[in-house]
Amino acid sequence: MLIKINGEEMDVAENSTIRDVIEETNAPYTPGCIVCLIKGKKELEKNISKYKLKTNKGFIVIQLDESDEAKPLVDVWKNQYDEFVDLNIRWSTTTEVAIGPIVTDLEPTSDEYKYYEGDVVLSLSSFSNESTHLILLKENTTNVYSVPKFNKGIFAHVVGGKKTLDNLTDDDSIIGIEPIIERSTTTDMVSVSDLNTVLEEGNELYTYISFDIDEESPVCVEHLFSLIKDGKMQVSYESETFLGFYELASLKKPKEHTTKRNRGTITVRNDGVGVGKLFIYRENRVLSPNHTAVGRVVDGMELIDVAKENEFITVKSKQNRLMLLNKTQAEASELLSAAGVEHMIDGLVDDDAVIVEQNPQHTIDILKEGKVITKAIKREDLCTIKFVDNAPRSVRYFKLLSGLLENPIGQLKIHFAVPGMHIVIFEGDRKAAKGLVPENNPVGKNIRGQIGITNMASKNAGLIGIRFEDNSDFGPTAETFEATNIIGDVTSDYDRIEKLKEGVVVYVAESNNES
Repeated sequence: MLIKINGEEMDVAENSTIRDVIEETNAPYTPGCIVCLIKGKKELEKNISKYKLKTNKGFIVIQLDESDEAKPLVDVWKNQYDEFVDLNIRWSTTTEVAIGPIVTDLEPTSDEYKYYEGDVVLSLSSFSNESTHLILLKENTTNVYSVPKFNKGIFAHVVGGKKTLDNLTDDDSIIGIEPIIERSTTTDMVSVSDLNTVLEEGNELYTYISFDIDEESPVCVEHLFSLIKDGKMQVSYESETFLGFYELASLKKPKEHTTKRNRGTITVRNDGVGVGKLFIYRENRVLSPNHTAVGRVVDGMELIDVAKENEFITVKSKQNRLMLLNKTQAEASELLSAAGVEHMIDGLVDDDAVIVEQNPQHTIDILKEGKVITKAIKREDLCTIKFVDNAPRSVRYFKLLSGLLENPIGQLKIHFAVPGMHIVIFEGDRKAAKGLVPENNPVGKNIRGQIGITNMASKNAGLIGIRFEDNSDFGPTAETFEATNIIGDVTSDYDRIEKLKEGVVVYVAESNNES
């Protein structure tokens, strides 16, 4: 049976499941994500009201007439519009452009009618249904177009691309016609998470979205990349107009490139309530200076149309992120070589050294400069932390302060370190710590190697510390247990950290250690 997957037609065995087709085609898909299932093209197009006519000079958009009088003509168009593809412009005058001919079952009349600029007419030239033409009116006119008896032959109206229409001549041609899918037309599309769903003849599947990045927004594009975890993104909010992705909400981002928020546009809120939130638009919205454009969905808008809150979507970027942190020098060199970027090393040059800094920081800037400088340390010098699950605010604060919210390697500067005290305290941010309510306080004793944060019960809220010996009275920041939130355990060699001095930067990463 014939189906389509990500726009490509293929023949599959009867009773094939979604899983079978994904495996057979090796289609991009991340486990745990939804796929979009469409019953079939004709089912979907029952609700389509706009079509895009692609010419060698640009696009023309027409909107179907929804009146009962035009319905017989609309039905003919929906069943036969693809027959106009690859046909030449038959004639072009100051009044009209004609495309054709094709053969229809319509019957002509000889009546004269008044037509207006933008009307789209099915005309039976020479009073023959074997010479059915598409007439697009460039200005008002009165004419005998040998139209059918329905609605003066009018089935649609030009709503976009008038400049293209005016420029067409009989040397031009129609090279494609496609229905424009809008949020309001997706009633025959559903999100499916069960890959064992059996497919039927004519079904269409979409397994992923891909996007182009906006090269005028280097900082905010990196924000978008940071939201993609293991090839997927989770929907935080769904509305008729957009999908929202709020995992990095509250992170301040600069105003970069702003543009109209057309369907498929991806933006990051750069100011006001909701700063740091990312949006993908299902419908057109006006330009807003508070939204930085970071990209545009080019494949898989069908998934954006059907996704619901908390569901995961498989995501691919046309441009891979050049994030080198937590890679070895050798891994980075291989990645950069493939991207045509020169790799320059500052300091430790060992192939197995772990990269902790890169300059430039952002993918777009690296590509523009054609080179990047990396700084690396020995793997054993990296401080790795296994975070707890029952202190979400405190863990987020730590990741925000260190940079781990957006990057695989973060940094902390030592604020207090005295030999023999068996404690190191890192600098905090009192303003960002305002919401640190008590959570996961130590019970009984503070265990050696635990990392903690001073909560709002103390005037020193926000300080971060590690103790290098058990203590039954005070937490890792030398505060009482009531003023201490434990966020995790250091899983690397923390004795090395105890020897460091004030002002030294410690590089941190989330631990892969499951113990």
